[in-house]
This record gives sequence, C-alpha cells and structure tokens, in this order.
Amino acid sequence: MKKFIYVGIGLIVVLAVALFIGLSNLGPIIRTAVNTYGPKMTKTELNVKDVSISLFSGEAKLKDFYLGNPKGFKSPAAMRVNAIYMNVDEKSVIHDPIVIDRIEVVGPKITFEKVRRTDNFQTILNNIKRSASNSNSSSTSKESTKNKAGKKLIIKDLVITDGKVNMDVDMQTGSSISASASLPEIHLKNLGQKSGGATAEEIFYIVFSRLYDKLVSPAVTATLDKELKALPSRIPIEEKETKKSAEKAINETVKGLLGK
Repeated sequence: MKKFIYVGIGLIVVLAVALFIGLSNLGPIIRTAVNTYGPKMTKTELNVKDVSISLFSGEAKLKDFYLGNPKGFKSPAAMRVNAIYMNVDEKSVIHDPIVIDRIEVVGPKITFEKVRRTDNFQTILNNIKRSASNSNSSSTSKESTKNKAGKKLIIKDLVITDGKVNMDVDMQTGSSISASASLPEIHLKNLGQKSGGATAEEIFYIVFSRLYDKLVSPAVTATLDKELKALPSRIPIEEKETKKSAEKAINETVKGLLGK
C-alpha cells in the first residue's frame, strides 16, 4: 500500500515540476513566437516588448504590442496596445493543444489608412490569409506536420474592448487633419475547439477578420464620415487655401471610406 502512495506522490511531484517548468518558460516562448512568427504572417513589423507570467495563476501580460503598417502606407503603426491579458490553462502547457481560457485586448489604438482602392488593414488581412493557406497546405504530409514549429491553440474566450480608430487625412499644404471613432466591442468564443486546436495563423486570421468587419462597419465609418465632413468648418475663414485643401482631401477620403 505504501508503495502505491509513494508512486502517487512521485507522480504528483513530477507533474508539478513539469507544470512549473512549462509556465516559467511560457513567457519567453510567447514573446519569441509573437516577435518571430508574427511578422511572417502579417508581412509587417510586429512585436511585443515583454511577457510576464504568474506561475501560480497562469495569467500572462503582453506589454506594448506593436503592429506596423505594410509598405505603401504613410503612418508607421497600424495598431498599438499597451497591454494584452491572457489566462492560460496551466495543465495544458505541457500538452498539445495549449488551452487559453481568456484573452483580453484592452484599449487598442488603431490607425485606419486608405490608399486608392484598399486600406492598411485589408492588406494585412490578405497577408495573413495567404500565410494561413500556406500553413494548411504545408501540413498535409505527416513529415511536414512533424517538423512544423509551434503547438496548436484553443482559445475559449477572446475580448477586444475600448478600442479607438483614428483616420488621418493629408492635405496639399503638407499638414494633416484627423478624425476618430470608437471601435465596437469584439467577443469571440471557442476558437479552434471544433478542430481540436488551430494554428496561430488560423487563429490570427479569424480574429483579424472580425476586427476588419468592425472597422468597416457603419458604426465606425459613419462616425468617421461625420467627423471628417465637420473638420473644414473648424478652419478659420481667413485660411482659404487651407480650407480648400482640407475639403478636397476630405472629399476624396470620404469617397474611398464609404466605397462611393
């Protein structure tokens, strides 16, 4: 009887050590994964400065998330987030898939930029879609699946709240004016659960698709349209050239924004 008790205690100790090692390594793993594989998905600069992990609760905090813009767009950043909070199922860290109970993205600052018939987020979304397609096609053989880096993920709950969307309009005078709108809350559940886990590319594409839907929704575009049209009236009447430049630039932006 004592033998079985000792074996049981030994198994618990081994499991506890494995979980501790897994959690203590999780921060650097997340940071490396984001900073290494993120840019390959988006074809832009993408990084987080630091990831802190609570070894007792499995809670992670990603600090200073930065998503750069693709080539051809003027503003350097497409999105900045001061902090992203994650709650990881500690027991899943040593398994595949890793289960994340909750991800909360608080207060993302988004720069929405139109260039001709596209925009920066549509361009990034297309890049992620191609990356996800390539990932799926390359995982058809057992050998490529075996060699493929990274575990699969299940995310039970993902929330994006308190986002702000900014749109800058460049004028012929060399200056710029801007409008802003609130981003509607985004709430996604059970990502990757049906398939027994999803790749990072697949998860990122789902999340980014929903984000883009909100960016081009009437709730955002109507607010930006209204703010942009009101901007010239705030320019003093004596600055006629500036006002004309603003009206022309805004008309072009609104036309592109609303797809007219």
